[in-house]
Amino acid sequence: MSAAYCRLAPGHPVHAFYHDSEYGFPSADERVLFERLVLEITQAGLSWLTVLNKRAALSAAFADWDVDRVAAFGASDMERLLAERAIVRNRLKLQAAIENARRIQALRKEKGSFHGWLEGCHPRSLEEWTLLFRKTFRFTGKTIVEEFLLSLGYLEGAHEPECPVYARILVLSPPWARVMQLSETIASRSSCGR
Repeated sequence: MSAAYCRLAPGHPVHAFYHDSEYGFPSADERVLFERLVLEITQAGLSWLTVLNKRAALSAAFADWDVDRVAAFGASDMERLLAERAIVRNRLKLQAAIENARRIQALRKEKGSFHGWLEGCHPRSLEEWTLLFRKTFRFTGKTIVEEFLLSLGYLEGAHEPECPVYARILVLSPPWARVMQLSETIASRSSCGR
C-alpha cells in the first residue's frame, strides 16, 4: 500500500478509517501487533479490502487477538477455523497465526514483549528485518514484513508528507522518525566541531 494509500483511502467506506486512524501509527499493544501480523499474513495474495472486510470475523476467530488463547489452539480449533466461512481459510496462513502466537510468547520470555523485541531490533534495513522475521516467525516474506513495519511506524513511507495523517503520526514520534531525529542530531554535533 504505502503512500499510494493516501490517494485511495480518503472517503472510502472501508479504507478511510484504517488509513486515518491506524496505518503508520505506532503501538506497543500486543493485541494490536499480533493482529497486524496476522492481517498482513492473511492479505498475502489478496486485496487489503478483502482483509479489512473480514477483520471483525478474523478478530472473533482469533479470540480478539489474545496471544495466549491463540497459542493454546489445538487441532479442534484448526478445524473450526477451516470451517469458518467468514474468514480466509488458508491452512498455511492459519497455522502460521497459531505458531506465531507461540513465538510471541517466547519473545516475551526473551525480550519482555513483542514490542520490546521490535524496539530492541530497530533500526534495520528492510532486508535485515526480513531475514530476522523469517528466523523468528512463520509465513513472513518481504512484502508481509514491509507492510507490517510500515503499518506500525518502523519504516517510513506509510503516508505521503502532504497527507494530513502524516503530521498526526509525526507528533507521536514513530520509530522511523526517532531514528531520523537521532541521525540529524549526530550530524549537527559532528559539524559543530569543524
